[in-house]
Formats: sequence, structure tokens, C-alpha cells
Amino acid sequence: MGQGKAALAVIDAITTMASEGVPLMLRVLPKGSVSFWKHYPEDDARDQHTRSRWYYHVHAPGERDPAEHGHFHLFLHRTQIDDPGAFVAAPEAGEDAAAHVTHIAGLAIDHSGIPISWFATNRWVTDEFLYPAPVMMAHLDRYNVDATQEDSLVNRFLTAMVSLYRDELGELLHSRDAALAALVEAAGPQAYESGPEVLVQIPVDLDSKIESLGL
Repeated sequence: MGQGKAALAVIDAITTMASEGVPLMLRVLPKGSVSFWKHYPEDDARDQHTRSRWYYHVHAPGERDPAEHGHFHLFLHRTQIDDPGAFVAAPEAGEDAAAHVTHIAGLAIDHSGIPISWFATNRWVTDEFLYPAPVMMAHLDRYNVDATQEDSLVNRFLTAMVSLYRDELGELLHSRDAALAALVEAAGPQAYESGPEVLVQIPVDLDSKIESLGL
């Protein structure tokens, strides 16, 4: 999906959500109380064709930016990587790991349901198979969650956001790798398993991004 088409898909999703009066996170969360840290949906939203996935969760007050309601975590499945063995760090269980996924980024959402930032995490946070930025960049166009069983507007929005912000995600992942390299140099491979949770973050300004495309 090209950036122009992705921008239009994002605009359409947000406009439709606004017209229906149901913002992004309320299409994911159950009515009533929300459990901090829990995955929504519980077993993640998994595309039946691509195996890409996402989940949403909310940190407790004091453990998140006050402007943030919660965030999505977006993943490619290892079967979407041409060389699945090209990772630099992996879960302790290795090939017997429960989930064979690699984390693209987190997408933080404000209390109105509008994205406010992308962020990259250390390996231990999502227990992923961690691939270097060039490998991730070569496969970002394979991220597609249009066919999960969750809300179709949320699915299309997330697929389009990865396409729209492909360049920024590349920069984010390269910065993540640089941060990890410094940590590993100081502490060795154990740095992948502890230490900072969020390694790098960049703001999201949808209006400016769309304007930059001349739409």
C-alpha cells in the first residue's frame, strides 16, 4: 500500500469512527472496567491470512504519559520473514517459544483515540524474536491485519498506519538498534533481557503527515 492510499485509509477510518461516536480504543476494550496490562483481545488479534497481529493494553496511572490512554503493539509473524533465522536475540525457549513473532513498534493513543507516538522496546518486553532494522524494513509491507476477527476499522487503521509511517518506523528501528548496541557493549547479551523498557520514541502528528503528502 502506497503512502497516499494509506493516508486516505487512515482518514476514512478516523472519520467513520468519529461519525459513529466510538473512538479507536472503545472498539477494542470491553464495556466496564479495564484490567491494566491485560492484552485486548486476550489472545491477540491475528490475521487469518498473513499471521500479522496486534493487541492493545493500558498501563496503570503513573506508569504512562498522562496524555496516553493506552497503546497497540504490532507484530509480524516469523513466517513472514524471508530468513526466519536472521534474528539477533530470541526468547529463552528458542524455537519452542510460545509465540514466533517480531515486534514492529508500539503505537500510543490519546484519550480521544488519536495516535500520539510510535515507540520501540527492548526484546524482553514482548518476548519477541528480535530482528535488525534492515530485516524489519524489508518486510514492513507484509504487515496486514485486515482479516483479524476484531473491529474492521481498527484492523484497517493499523494496517494503513504501518504503510503511512514506513519511513519513520525505519528510523525508529535503526535508533532502537543503536540503543541496544550501546547497552550490549556495556552489559553483554543480558542487556536484551533486562533494563530499559522503551528505547526510543517519536511523536505522531497525523495532520502534518497527511499535509506533507499534499492531500
